[in-house]
Formats: sequence, structure tokens, C-alpha cells
Amino acid sequence: MTTAMYELPIGWQTRPLGDLGRVVRGGSPRPAGDPRYFNGSFIPWLTVASLTSIPASQIRVSETAGCLTEEGANRSRTLLPNTLVLANSGATLGVAKILDLRCCANDGIAALIDQHAGNREFICQYLNTRTAYLRDVVAPGNGQPNLNTSLIKDIEVPFPPEPEQEAIAEVLADGDDLITKLVRLIAKKRDVQQGMMQELLTGRSRLPGFTGEWKLLPVADNSHLKARIGWQGLTTGEYLTSGEYRLVGGTDFKNGHVDWESTAFVDQWRFDQDKNIQLVDGDVLITKDGTIGKVAIVDSMPGPSTLNSGVFVLRPKRGAYDSEFVYWMLRSRVFEEFVAGLSAGSTITHLYQRDLVTLELLVPPTLEEQAAISRILTDADVEIVALERSLESARAVKIGMMQELLTGRTRMPVMEEA
Repeated sequence: MTTAMYELPIGWQTRPLGDLGRVVRGGSPRPAGDPRYFNGSFIPWLTVASLTSIPASQIRVSETAGCLTEEGANRSRTLLPNTLVLANSGATLGVAKILDLRCCANDGIAALIDQHAGNREFICQYLNTRTAYLRDVVAPGNGQPNLNTSLIKDIEVPFPPEPEQEAIAEVLADGDDLITKLVRLIAKKRDVQQGMMQELLTGRSRLPGFTGEWKLLPVADNSHLKARIGWQGLTTGEYLTSGEYRLVGGTDFKNGHVDWESTAFVDQWRFDQDKNIQLVDGDVLITKDGTIGKVAIVDSMPGPSTLNSGVFVLRPKRGAYDSEFVYWMLRSRVFEEFVAGLSAGSTITHLYQRDLVTLELLVPPTLEEQAAISRILTDADVEIVALERSLESARAVKIGMMQELLTGRTRMPVMEEA
């Protein structure tokens, strides 16, 4: 199995993975689910699903899906800490990790054991640049795509001298550490935000200076609630890649906002066709087709915009409520439970206007309190969005470093031992 098509620098060489150690496959006790083997407490059990739960930027495996009994371990394969593993099937096929614990691996995992050459961190980083290629070379046939041990043994890895391997691995590991810290920080901030939503949007916690009973708000009665009437003859052939008048659909929603970079454009006559769905900043949007109940708020609108099919616009009448507060209510469990209640145990594929007529929200009695709650939740959201941008940037930098350092296009300045 050849490497990517590029010329290696002087001093680099390629070696098949099988020359660096023994490539083996994990083992799964049979029959699956047998209580004699599974759900024990003897040793952690590593599966492809275990790898799926770990951020792609993370290089070490520290969590597993359950444990085996001692008898189950005897029917599997035990791996030691610092073993290089590779998913050979499933959704994570071709993804490499390094174990930081002793565990058993199922037959969806391959491992490089008795390794006697090469820096394993360097090898792991390189293999993760070849994931897409490995998936392409596996022919699915009539069953699940699978990397057999022969294919894995033949994977060729380009190596610089050992000191440079170590230096490259260290730099890339630092990138992984930053990505992992950002992933965990974002998850923590989201948990905090969810906690604030549960407290502030239910009235369990009141902000200082606000009192009075919350009131029931019939949303449809107090809103301008409109959508494009069918397609109004609009076809995808009318979508433009540039222009002045934007067309917003549910696929343009990103983290509760409109991703203005992804919207299509239409001619002016399409925009003028229906004033009811011409957007203004502060409008709340709700998807009514496909993935129903997705919510976004219109802000920082770069120019005239109208709705595509499949989206409702919600706008307060006569200042009946703070639109940003209702946006947060619609992002909360309250609206999730409302949509779930409409299905009555079956899957629904369309949200009708008559459905929203039944939507009632319990809201603070004054616009001032609604706005104060909105500001707190929005401030938390702004912080999360900033962290997500930092994460995207860190991942892009890491990919760039991998492309440069693991191919030798950029060399590490490695100091010789004195």
C-alpha cells in the first residue's frame, strides 16, 4: 500500500507498518452479550464505539465502553498501555489512537504490538492523515468495509531520523492538547449555559430587582407568523451564487444563527413577491420541514433577505414580547417537549402553522426582565461562539502542520546531541 505521491527529503525512508512490529486483531468473546463474558469488572473493553466517543483531535484513548469478566478477557486480546491501535471497521475505520491503559480490544480494532522501531506518536499522527485514503481502498462488497491485517501491514510510513520523529510528534501532540482543552472548555461552557437556561427560563431563579407572577403567552396570537406559501413557483434553478437579495433556508442555520456565508441569492422580483417573509433583524426563524423545530435568530443581516420554503418567521406584534427571549425559549427544553408532544409517539416530518397556534409559553411579566435574561444567555453564547472559532482555527493549524511536517516539506530544527 503506497504512501502519498511526493518526494521524500534526503535522510527519510519509508517502511511498511508490518516491519515495525506485529499487526494483530482484537478478539470478541462469543456469543455477544453473554453475561459470562460481558458487563464485568475485570478489565476495560475497547470497541469501535469507544473510539467514536473521543474527539478526533485526541490522540490517547482514556475511556472505554464497559468491562469484561476474567473469562471474557481470556477470549479476547489484552493490550498494554502505549499500544498503537487502529479501527479496522465501523464509522471510525482508519482512525489511529494510542492507549493509555491496559484493556481488551474487540475484533473491530487492530493493534501494533511488539513494536521495535519508529516513534509511535509519530506513526499515529501519520496514520491519521491517511484515514480517507484507507477508507477508499477498502472495497465494501456485500458486507461492512473492513481493513484486514494484511492491508494494515502493507501501509507504508515515511520516517525522518529518530530525533526529528520525536520533535514532530511533540509539536503535533501540543496541537492535540490545545484542541482537547478547547473541546472540553466548550462542553463545560455549554453545560453552564444549559443550567442557566433551566433556571432563568423557568422562573426558578429570578434576576435581582424583578418580581411579579409570570404570565402565559399564546405565541401565535401575539406574533406575525408567516412562511413562503408553498414554493410560490420558486425553483432551485433560480438560486444565484451572488447578488443583493438573500434566500434563507433551514440549512443555513448554524448554532442558532443564520450563516450568511452559506445563503443563496435570488432576483429582486422574488424578494418583492411577498412582503410577509422579508426579514428584519430580531426575527425568529423556525424550520417546519426536514429537521423540524430548528431555531435561529436573525442578526447582523448583511442585506435584504427573504425566506425559502420550509421556514416560519416569528415577529412580535405591538411589542408583545422580547423576541430574543422567545428565541431562547424556543431553544430550550420547553419547545423540544412541545414538538415531541405533537408527534404522539410517531415521527412527524412537517410543522404546520396550526401546530404553533397551540404553543403557549410562560414568560416574565415585563419586557425588561425578558431582555435582561436574554442578555445573560446571549453573552454566554457569544463566549461559546468565540471558543468554537478558536477551536476551528486550532484544528486548521493542526491539519496544516501535519501536511507540512509529516511529509518533510517543512523540516524541524533538531539540535544534535553535544
